[in-house]
Amino acid sequence: MIKIRKYRRYAAVLCGLLAALLAGCGSTGTKTGEAMQLLQELRYQEALDMFQTAEEEGENSRLIDRGRGIAYMGMTEYEDAILCFEEALAGSDGFVQPVDFDLNYYLAAAFIKNGQPAEAEEVYNAILGLRPDEVDAHFLRGNARLQQSNYEGAKEDFDRVVSLDANNYDRMIEIYQALQHYGYKDVGREYLENAMRVAEDKMNSYDSGRMYYYLGEYQKACVALEKAREKGDSESYLYLGRAYEATGDYNYAASVYHSWIAKDTGSAAIYNQLGLCEMAMGNYQQALEAFQAGMQVENNTLMQTLAFNEIVAYEHLEEYQKAFALVENYLRSYPDDELAKREQQFLSSR
Repeated sequence: MIKIRKYRRYAAVLCGLLAALLAGCGSTGTKTGEAMQLLQELRYQEALDMFQTAEEEGENSRLIDRGRGIAYMGMTEYEDAILCFEEALAGSDGFVQPVDFDLNYYLAAAFIKNGQPAEAEEVYNAILGLRPDEVDAHFLRGNARLQQSNYEGAKEDFDRVVSLDANNYDRMIEIYQALQHYGYKDVGREYLENAMRVAEDKMNSYDSGRMYYYLGEYQKACVALEKAREKGDSESYLYLGRAYEATGDYNYAASVYHSWIAKDTGSAAIYNQLGLCEMAMGNYQQALEAFQAGMQVENNTLMQTLAFNEIVAYEHLEEYQKAFALVENYLRSYPDDELAKREQQFLSSR
């Protein structure tokens, strides 16, 4: 009951007495900005220390609590993260600001990570109480409902997402992946098939190729994506390579990835997929080099994936000491990765 009352309070913060939305999140301040940079570098404890300094210097307390929450999430201390986000929300002056929505999304994510999807759903309810057409909130609430085995509620949210954003094929694929993950693959396929039926003639080659890929029609995916790569970006090459991998043609898939790298070395995803492709062919040294090249791409969002795959490549190369040292360092940055923990246990016995 206490938590329900808390959420009603946050819903009131979001929904009560709106005269206007105040733009921006406020000035971060020097120390807060430095702490946020440390967060981007995954230096969570140092970031927390810097937020403490920012607090002592009187900087924006809500942004400090927000940053602390993000740091605690990175450290997998989700209960502490929840408390920080709640504290930041409680500091509202009663007028909704963009930071209030941002904080609610972070709070819901922390609840999900902490195994509390029902609490996350309440947060999304608060967001949707103010913004009923917020597509992200509907999609994320659908995921939270799936975690609670509430298929009907999840489908209601996903149907709403499609009605609000019918031509967003990225989101359509995300709905498919969520439903597949929770055992509703056939329902997920229906979303893709409906999209193809309604708009196949209007889809570009990239979108239709992706749809065919997830529907398991790999030859059709290859044909469409070959057309897409003529004027496409790295994502077109990525899906084309993956489609060829699905047919078992790893050599051609690797050549697709190399053809992109020859003209642009800025896609960590391409390097990662090339590494996986080389691994599938047993070319572990080439795989390692691909993963390490991907890690050199600035500001990439796949650092965790690449770092783990680097460990696996070293393991296949039977460089167990190197792999063990890397997995220990990896777990300092990503301590909640259960697969990495099992890898560490395996390597410790080699």
